Amino acid sequence: MRRGSRVTKSLLIAAFAWGVAPSVAAADEPGEASPIVTGDTPLPFAFNYGELETARSAAFGGAMGAAGNGTTAPFYNPAGMTLTRVYHIEAVGSGTFEYGRQLYGGVIVDSITNKLAGAVAVSGGFLDAGDPTTSLDRSWVDIRLALAYPFTDDFSIGIGGRYMKVTEDGNGPLGDSKVSGGLRDPEDPSGRFSLMNIPTFDVGFTLKLADIVVIGASGQNLTYPNNGMMPTTVRGGIAIAHQDFTIEADGLADLTSYGTPTARISAGGEYLLVDHIPLRAGYRFDQGAGSHALSGGLGYTSREFMIEGSFRRTVVGPEATSIFFSAAYFLESSGLTGQGDEP
Repeated sequence: MRRGSRVTKSLLIAAFAWGVAPSVAAADEPGEASPIVTGDTPLPFAFNYGELETARSAAFGGAMGAAGNGTTAPFYNPAGMTLTRVYHIEAVGSGTFEYGRQLYGGVIVDSITNKLAGAVAVSGGFLDAGDPTTSLDRSWVDIRLALAYPFTDDFSIGIGGRYMKVTEDGNGPLGDSKVSGGLRDPEDPSGRFSLMNIPTFDVGFTLKLADIVVIGASGQNLTYPNNGMMPTTVRGGIAIAHQDFTIEADGLADLTSYGTPTARISAGGEYLLVDHIPLRAGYRFDQGAGSHALSGGLGYTSREFMIEGSFRRTVVGPEATSIFFSAAYFLESSGLTGQGDEP
């Protein structure tokens, strides 16, 4: 009887560990939530798939695979840096209240001083589920470098390198146990769990079909880390991009966050009011989390600087309310790049 109890207990522990282990990698089925933060929320969803979103891209619902230029391009499709000639320095931040998720960073994009456009971005964030006894207390650092080259006026290719380190100070839903997640980082004196410490890369292209029609496609995290923190994705989008308005629709295949490929479909648009105020709205469907979300935003842009804010709210699926803000300085407006008088 005692031996049977031990066997039963061992089987239960093993089954529980197997069920929670995907929180480091992937969920079992689309729309189901074996990795949870609170309630039935999939951990990849709460972690936002390791993505950094600018205020503009968030307001579009993430539909920035084709028309995402400037400081948005390094995070969606690096080839988009060649769509406009800019030298922008931007600070970004975001927060999701339900999961204690915060992210802050900065990005610099230069597509003026050389034909080869370049960018560097550094960001970091936190994810805390709330209950200190079961909280993941996750933190991460994300560093990106991107280059893009216009082979013709209509066709560009871009490549981006990425390094991410993810650690956990908390024990997670299994508490203080050997299977609570991650491995101790021997180089970290605090003894935190090291969940991710690897480089990867992205590749993308943009093609102008007409003066205002652009298509774009990109693959992200192409070393196939096989987890939900740096999911391997393939994105395609088509946009109508005019000086005063932009409309875009994207489709994305997420190959690793949930064990089987899942789709995210997004669409958004913006209109530039009185040449200074961008008004934006968007929608995103996330098959893996079974969620539908609406987003919106606005800002103020001038010759020298820009400030923007946006929000996203799920209307179906795991509850999440996210806010995003960005502030940018346009270095080309200072005349230091020799491009200050160009339109």
